[in-house]
Amino acid sequence: VSKARRSVFAEASSSSRTRLLIGSSIGTVSFLIILVGVLVCLLVRRRQKHPITANKQAKGQEPEDGKFSDGDDPAMEDDFEKGTGPKRFRYVELAIATDNFSDEKKLGEGGFGSVYRGYLKESNLEVAIKRVSKGSKQGKKEYASEVTIISRLRHRNLVQLIGWCHGGGELLLVYELMPKGSLDTHLYGGKNAAVLPWPVRHEIVLGLGSALLYLNQEWEQCVLHRDIKPSNIMLDASFAAKLGDFGLARLVDHGRGSHTTVLAGTMGYMDPECMTTGRTSAESDVYSFGVVLLEIACGRRPLAVAEEEQMAHLAQRVWASYGVGRVLDAADARLEGEFDAEEVERVMVVGLWCAHPDRSLRPSIRQAVGVLRREQPLPTLPERMPVATFLYVPLLVDGSSSTLSTGVTGAGGSGSSGTDTTAEKS
Repeated sequence: VSKARRSVFAEASSSSRTRLLIGSSIGTVSFLIILVGVLVCLLVRRRQKHPITANKQAKGQEPEDGKFSDGDDPAMEDDFEKGTGPKRFRYVELAIATDNFSDEKKLGEGGFGSVYRGYLKESNLEVAIKRVSKGSKQGKKEYASEVTIISRLRHRNLVQLIGWCHGGGELLLVYELMPKGSLDTHLYGGKNAAVLPWPVRHEIVLGLGSALLYLNQEWEQCVLHRDIKPSNIMLDASFAAKLGDFGLARLVDHGRGSHTTVLAGTMGYMDPECMTTGRTSAESDVYSFGVVLLEIACGRRPLAVAEEEQMAHLAQRVWASYGVGRVLDAADARLEGEFDAEEVERVMVVGLWCAHPDRSLRPSIRQAVGVLRREQPLPTLPERMPVATFLYVPLLVDGSSSTLSTGVTGAGGSGSSGTDTTAEKS
């Protein structure tokens, strides 16, 4: 009996140890699973908060945390994340897409950076990648403006922003690739370049007008582009026009009127009143639109050296022909008369109307587009090109300023002078 009891006790003790061992193992495994789960959750949250990580490149560049450096405004980061549509890329993705930004992939170079052709393998998509020059404060401002403004816009005649990337001193913008390049390369491609036929030019005019109508009047706020010119008008595979480069753009509320700002834009396309007073408005964009219309119809740049080596504006030349009833004489001679005369006349007259020296006498973009679409009759303009003079009066009470127009007098230039370069002064 005693042996039997000892045997039963031994079996019970062994069974208890087995259950204890199994319980301990299960507890340990459960603890490890919970621990791994917590670590994974923390890692995922960290990556969501800081998606751009260090990626060593061939040139030894290591973007760190995706944030701007050198004392940037932290609120800018939040503004970027609020954008819908464009995605945030990692630097290494864009470096691979451009063969580490090789010269062979370079499409062009501007004042604030270079543009490269790239291929996103995962998306099977060809893109244009703008790389903002390092150390350029103005380029940094333009980068921020592009991301926070154009990412919110949706229109068939605007260049689509696909994504962006910043970190470690690199500022990159990813756009849809425009296979036909910019309008200016087709207008001024050289003697051996193919002449852009009038039907294509007319569609570009209508597309640009539609884009500006959306920006100035149809979106939730008024978007002032401030740099409308042929080099910022891109052409897709079917030569459809798409307005790009929103680096100088500003948002203002509808009905606010003019907006005080630093002088920005390109000489020849800048509203003469804006150059005088420093105040820009939707009418300033309309002026630039008018100059571009004249360029498209005439095939000439806006500024040229005239008699006695004085700078003459294209609007002066066209208005002189308009005044004697021969506006079609100013049409691009390379077209050899192969165009719809009524369409060319409408484009030229609307161009003069929009480029009127006095902004109070310019049409709204809706009126201009209505005439271009043959929905409204042509306006009647004075035979001689008017010259508006302005008096800039600072108001010391609230720090604002006002502009007084002293009237429209005589005939002469548009007030634009200088060279075709971007002007920005503080």
